[in-house]
Amino acid sequence: MTSLAEHLEDYLRLRAALGHQLAYAARLLPRFVSYLEETGASHITVDNALAWVTQPEGSASSSIWMHRMVAVRGFARHMSGIDPSHQVPPLGLVSFRPHWRQPYIYSDAEVAALMAAVPSITPTPLRAATQATMIGLLAVTGMRVGEAIALGRADLDWAEEVITVRNTKFGKSREVPIDSSTAQALRAYAEIRDRVVPHPVAKNFFTSAKGTPIFASDFGAKFRELIRITGVGADSPRPPRVHDLRHSFTLKTLVRWYRNGEDVGRLLPRLSTYLGHLTPGYTYWYLSAAPELLELAAARLEKRSHL
Repeated sequence: MTSLAEHLEDYLRLRAALGHQLAYAARLLPRFVSYLEETGASHITVDNALAWVTQPEGSASSSIWMHRMVAVRGFARHMSGIDPSHQVPPLGLVSFRPHWRQPYIYSDAEVAALMAAVPSITPTPLRAATQATMIGLLAVTGMRVGEAIALGRADLDWAEEVITVRNTKFGKSREVPIDSSTAQALRAYAEIRDRVVPHPVAKNFFTSAKGTPIFASDFGAKFRELIRITGVGADSPRPPRVHDLRHSFTLKTLVRWYRNGEDVGRLLPRLSTYLGHLTPGYTYWYLSAAPELLELAAARLEKRSHL
């Protein structure tokens, strides 16, 4: 009899061949199958699916339960086609309503403080350079953490000072221009990396001391430690997150445009493309994320009304 684990391999292989994104399914479903095996279940049922989906480390107020259930339902539908005794959990069994979270806006001085503190928690030269350079890159480009980790060495065009970000969140690739100081910082990191790891295992731009890709979980854990020891955002009602570097870049760009009298409506689609948003509508969300932006936008509207 074919085991659930073997069926899962077939399912993931089939989904990948059909071009589906498997970021959540490939990570979550092996855990679900392990849970079924540990509890002695040979079939998927509504009860054991719900029991796994709502395990304590998740929360109904986050999207974790929803992502788990979406993954389980897909696999359950596949299994029910093979054996009708497998049950498919009904829609609506787990729901999630996203809550808007006020982002923390980092000042330039705070970003510099985080980067300067890296050697105190990561004394190894390459690891320190990797952590600090990634923080700087995220702050000045608004890239996502996963995009920075996935950057290949061939994705940097030194002559044109352009980074190519490939196969992003929405399956799109884009070019991200950088200024000379950013290019210089990246080149300095590359020199340290190549000196420490002359024969890397992977071709990622950012690598570990073993020449392997960086783990997002490791980078995130170090970042949270930096937040703690530097005291950045200590007075904030919500702890600053690494993703807030992306928010900070976007908001600072919009504020600069407003202050310079630029046509923000015309430039916003460019910023949307630069950030890798699916549509400019995603970028408009940032307009409500900072009181200063709302004040600048209101002042612009009031000025136009008096023309």
